[in-house]
Amino acid sequence: MIELALVVCLAAEPAKCKDVGLVYDSEALTPMQCLMRAPPEIAKWTESHPKWNVKRWTCRPAGQVAKT
Repeated sequence: MIELALVVCLAAEPAKCKDVGLVYDSEALTPMQCLMRAPPEIAKWTESHPKWNVKRWTCRPAGQVAKT
């Protein structure tokens, strides 16, 4: 499985950051498909977490980032 890995920081405290892993349900997803699907997924996450800003993101094999 592929995971969309985000580094997010609090808007009010930019030095306070954490890793967030969003796992795609599809086991057949390739890293390139993950990269193409990432922007809308990041937008959804940002809408539901307005106090956080996404600083960086990447796609990688699932399980390498702490779930939050």
